[in-house]
Amino acid sequence: MRRFLSSCLLLLPLFASAARADDADAVLGTWLTQDGKSQVQIERHDGVYEGRIVWLKEPKYTALDKEGVPGHPKVDLRNPDKALQARPIIGLPLIQGFKYAGDGVWSDGTIYDPRNGKTYSCKMTMMMDGRLKVRGYVGISLFGETEIWTRPTADAAPPAATKP
Repeated sequence: MRRFLSSCLLLLPLFASAARADDADAVLGTWLTQDGKSQVQIERHDGVYEGRIVWLKEPKYTALDKEGVPGHPKVDLRNPDKALQARPIIGLPLIQGFKYAGDGVWSDGTIYDPRNGKTYSCKMTMMMDGRLKVRGYVGISLFGETEIWTRPTADAAPPAATKP
């Protein structure tokens, strides 16, 4: 009996992760991008999930940057809409239009890449270990790129610590 209870206690986190994976709001909160250079805050508005960049590891241009003015906040320089090229990267809408499809999947959304100014179709999948698989693609999911986002650790700079 004791061994059975011990086994159940060891498996409890696994079942808790599975339950979270089927929770529509499990995606809410702050996520650290795969490269560790930015954090994205995901929120739900009227049943639709969207996210903005809330933190950058390097929020200002440096003398080594090929674009931008050293010491000034990074902006959306590569946006094809010239009227949007001056908007700051911090606060930039990154993901939009996601709906929960069930089974830990959010679909029908888009993701914007400020590195090239392009918007891609996107789907997000909550992994069993609590990480978020973000897949941007053109046309069908086969032609795309996947990133794995994680929750920021306690030692990561909080979003409020960096302002443009």
